[in-house]
Amino acid sequence: MLGMLSLIAACSASTEDERTVRVGFYAFFEPISAAADPDTDAAAFSTHVGYEADLLTAMESMEGLGLRFHRTPVAEWPGIWLLPSRDGLDMVGGGITILDSRRLDADGSTVVTFTEPHVEFRQSLLVRADDADRLPNHDALLSTDVVGALPATTGEARLLQLLGIADAQGRLAAGTQVHTPTGVVTVPSDGALSISAAQASPELEHRTRLVPADPTRPTVVYLGEESGETALLAALRDGRIDAIARGTIGNTQAAVGSDGRFAVTALDEHVELGGFAVSVDDTELLDKLNSAVTWLTDAGRIGIREWLTDSEIFNERAGSWQPSR
Repeated sequence: MLGMLSLIAACSASTEDERTVRVGFYAFFEPISAAADPDTDAAAFSTHVGYEADLLTAMESMEGLGLRFHRTPVAEWPGIWLLPSRDGLDMVGGGITILDSRRLDADGSTVVTFTEPHVEFRQSLLVRADDADRLPNHDALLSTDVVGALPATTGEARLLQLLGIADAQGRLAAGTQVHTPTGVVTVPSDGALSISAAQASPELEHRTRLVPADPTRPTVVYLGEESGETALLAALRDGRIDAIARGTIGNTQAAVGSDGRFAVTALDEHVELGGFAVSVDDTELLDKLNSAVTWLTDAGRIGIREWLTDSEIFNERAGSWQPSR
């Protein structure tokens, strides 16, 4: 009888210690984080798939960690990392590069923080296979080329830096012309206008096209914030743009699925680290996530390449987890 009471007490304590974490996941970044169906009206749009999805599922099976995840798809990328600082979500993911500037709200206050990194990114160009030899690097892009980018991403920010359109802080070169729905903004020489991976000057937030001041550099276009990657891939396929500036993981996925029509070039030497964002005040959740990420990735030795080879690798790691007593 005493043994049964002890078992009941242990189960009750385990239930009480378990927390349901409200997670927002970006829905359009295969294979890192995506909705099972990209149609926002489909039932499967709420089903989380990909690398980060498997990471979270493995965490749920880690004995003693006490985390369960209620997942909500997020269709719009800009500012996604700030969502845990507001009511409704406890954490967000979706292939978010860890940047100090992304910890800050519009007032410059630190409102979110990031977990230990769980993935590495490098930027690249996705081009039509016939153009791969012509466009081996960013320097080969001509004024006649058009490059597609997603706003408020490290892909965009790094592209502008490599083309000499913006400096490391995102300040735009004087004379750059930025097209918006309300007109064309010509960048003055005072350095006041900027585009970074965290934010852009308010008058540039809804940019649709960017024409460099340097006449030898390519034009940059933006084809929508919601499911923009789909629009960019269609434009590349149709010849309306000549390259997509994006992380190598997503570009490689697109190239593999293109039946040889696309190729990845211009691999950037700069390495970015990605993690989950949580509220700066939620230290308990951050500590648990850090412990889980460190274990599942073997302190960074297991990542996207290993997962692509063996999609069960995180579940296998979770099975050998030993909770602290």
